[in-house]
Amino acid sequence: MTSLLPEIARRLSLRTTFSEIAMERARDAVIDTLGCMIAGASDPAVQAVAGAFGGELSASGNHWLVIGGAAPSSLAALVNGTAAHALDFDDNFHPARAHASAVLVPALLAVAGAGHATSGRRFLEAYLTGLEAQAAVGFGVNPSHYNRGWHGTSTVGTIGAAAGVARLLGAGIEQTAQAMSLATSIACGPKGQFGTPAKPLHAGIAARNAVEAARLALAGSAGRLDILERPQGFLDLFGGDEPRGWADWHPEDAHVIETRGLVTKRHPCCASTHRAIDALLDLKHEHNLTAADIVRIETKVGLSAIRNLVYREPENGMQARFSMHYCLATALVNDGLSLKDFEPSALHRPQIQALMSRIEMTSYTAEEERGHERLPHHVTVTLKDGTVLRHARLHAKGSREDALDADQRRRKFADCLEWGGYDADDHLYDRLLALPSLSSMNEALPSM
Repeated sequence: MTSLLPEIARRLSLRTTFSEIAMERARDAVIDTLGCMIAGASDPAVQAVAGAFGGELSASGNHWLVIGGAAPSSLAALVNGTAAHALDFDDNFHPARAHASAVLVPALLAVAGAGHATSGRRFLEAYLTGLEAQAAVGFGVNPSHYNRGWHGTSTVGTIGAAAGVARLLGAGIEQTAQAMSLATSIACGPKGQFGTPAKPLHAGIAARNAVEAARLALAGSAGRLDILERPQGFLDLFGGDEPRGWADWHPEDAHVIETRGLVTKRHPCCASTHRAIDALLDLKHEHNLTAADIVRIETKVGLSAIRNLVYREPENGMQARFSMHYCLATALVNDGLSLKDFEPSALHRPQIQALMSRIEMTSYTAEEERGHERLPHHVTVTLKDGTVLRHARLHAKGSREDALDADQRRRKFADCLEWGGYDADDHLYDRLLALPSLSSMNEALPSM
């Protein structure tokens, strides 16, 4: 029987052309991630990484840094990956249960141009390879892996991104499989770190690990090619209570970015809050609700969501991103959430604190979730006149099923640049829209 990693690598190698839809969606994901990186560059989590390795960031290396300057490839991936995920505004990819692009884009940038100019199209093809590899690995372990407490960004994200980096470095099937095997040995990240600076660091570490695994594989280092499925391998140790394995896995004719897509975030907070936020905003707009009208808000979410959202009374902006109570109250009062809502000065506004006390969150049971990949998140609002309003969301705004339009994407990018103190008047967004036709990725990167 063929080991799984060579089969995944072989299937990835067979996809030599990509549809225009796939390329456009990959381009949009790269643009969104660069915006999130710029916005997150000054976050304390990123500055801590820069402080830890400050002497090495400018001393050597020629790989672009979102904080300015250059660095060796591993450090560039670490810094840029941490920045991409620092504000939790970067996209989600459900098949991997991961912030796919926050790992892939920094990892690929860290090797782009290594010995040759990397065209925009070649970069996007490597991105799509890495995304499909994440989906393949995630197929066998999720949602059980994620529900057990593993941060898919750090685990599945690392292994899949290694395949994307390997493609950009010109690896063959065997080297790609070995890159993924080696990445399995350095993939880790507990969700217990959510709400702390370690959480965005997970994305940076994953990007760095993907780069190093691919480079090691090309240099001849090797691991077991059955490490995903064998005893004491990834499935055995990381699979959780009910992993399904890969017996039924096969890639579809269309790329996963076409069939499943990514979720481009509308709100700069944990994705576990988004469907409830969107459902509440739907009710607010339909019924012209204000906080003064409401006696109680109840929301029912998935098991993984309630485990992620552990901060009922957040003490800082990072915790607030993982607080359903804060996010729902703020969204209702402000008609949405913005980056400034997670500044320390915003956390204790009296109107929001008062509404938070009237919010309750429950979850499905394990039995209710069994056999379902996803269940809708429900919001029930009880008004002072006794009226009870209910609404549910299976998909968040920004998903393939309810996508952001071109203007919304542009506005989000502009907001990210403004937050990062970057001049938004240099037509950077329009330049990035031309990414598939650029002869060098250097033409797309802003001067920081």
